[in-house]
Amino acid sequence: MAKGASISGFPEWLPSERVVEQRVIDTLRSVFELNGFIGIETRAVEQGSSLLKKGETSKEIYLLSRLQEVGHESDTPIEDRLGLHFDLTVPLSRYVVEHSGDLAFPFKRWQIQKVWRGERPQEGRFREFVQADIDVIGNGDLPDHYEVELPLVMVSALERLREFGLPKATVHANNRKLSEGFYRGLGLTDIEGVLREIDKLDKIGADEVARLLVEGCGANEHQALACLELAELTAADGAELAEKFDALCAKHAITTDSDAYALARQGLDTLAMIVDEAARIRPGSVIADLKIARGLDYYTGSVYETFLDGAAALGSICSGGRYDNLASQGSRKYPGVGLSIGLSRLVSYMLHTAGAHANRVSPASVLVAVWNEADRSACNVIANQLRARGIAADVAPTAAKLGKQIKYADKLGIPYVWFPADAAEDGAGDEVKNIVTGDQQAADARSWEPDTVYARQTVTVEA
Repeated sequence: MAKGASISGFPEWLPSERVVEQRVIDTLRSVFELNGFIGIETRAVEQGSSLLKKGETSKEIYLLSRLQEVGHESDTPIEDRLGLHFDLTVPLSRYVVEHSGDLAFPFKRWQIQKVWRGERPQEGRFREFVQADIDVIGNGDLPDHYEVELPLVMVSALERLREFGLPKATVHANNRKLSEGFYRGLGLTDIEGVLREIDKLDKIGADEVARLLVEGCGANEHQALACLELAELTAADGAELAEKFDALCAKHAITTDSDAYALARQGLDTLAMIVDEAARIRPGSVIADLKIARGLDYYTGSVYETFLDGAAALGSICSGGRYDNLASQGSRKYPGVGLSIGLSRLVSYMLHTAGAHANRVSPASVLVAVWNEADRSACNVIANQLRARGIAADVAPTAAKLGKQIKYADKLGIPYVWFPADAAEDGAGDEVKNIVTGDQQAADARSWEPDTVYARQTVTVEA
């Protein structure tokens, strides 16, 4: 590719940055599997009919065309075309339906994979990026306790990433039934529209959201202000949440014997349970925040957004919720609850704000020097002896001057250079040099062990 031909929104990490990303992936996978989640990978493309009905993100779908179809795409309905998936939840719902006979339910899965969205690129927001998801899918029904357990698993995973410079994470939770019941109690009918506008509160502010509610969702000024009042409601525990919500309903004449209140109360009880149970297990990790709405239409219950302390500009780095109707097969439904980390955004923050960096580029801890090309086979034997014992090793690319080979190792961050025995010197054995400390000693590839501090490829954070 010609120099300068990079495409905005499609990040390509340098080798040292990729080390950080891979360490994050390994850490998340470890936590997910520690909690019993099973790894899967789904195809990159889905039918347009599946992608187009999932809310505002449908506008950002990348559709695929073959070269011979260019200019004739209009001959095929969008619903019948293939598109790159914009999240991992839609592919999961299709995967579960197709493989339901082979899966054990509830199906707990983790998935770390690339997704694509045609949105405007900016710092920490990309068109091609990696997501890390956990979901639990039920067959017919799904217990509410998963709505507590999944955010706590994510908090645990994010806590592990603090060693790489990530600040403390807090999950903000709401429940769509609570919001929908309240909106219906006010007399509003465009519930999805109201939720989408409320979801923009942090981005555009209360005044602009109120205007959009009036102009686009059929709300009058009083109803719009009431929606904003609900969004600003906060509480330390479930009892306080119920008390404040009932007071707000009384203020706006939503009676406790109405269907709207009954719906809202279902959501409120679940949200109270989530906050109280989370407080017992990990205090302060999950809080009630009634302005959380989520822009995707498929959420039906609890919804979550996760924020980092002191990183408000980054926005939510982990989101999700409960969805009861996304996957179905005839009369059989597969309800689920899940959360998704924007892994590429996290890595970008760690690299460019937190100062996370790898101690070296190469995973090899030893470079075997080559005196001359005729000896390369013997050098390969030494490297393989080291590898057989779990010591990552590379062999010098050419039999250059020793100083150049050491410089090559230093550029890659390889701490040890192995000097094979010189056949011209009788009785001479192999030696290894720590080019960080300058120490050099006799060594045998069948028994030598590197210092664990220098041997490990690690990710650290600038002080």
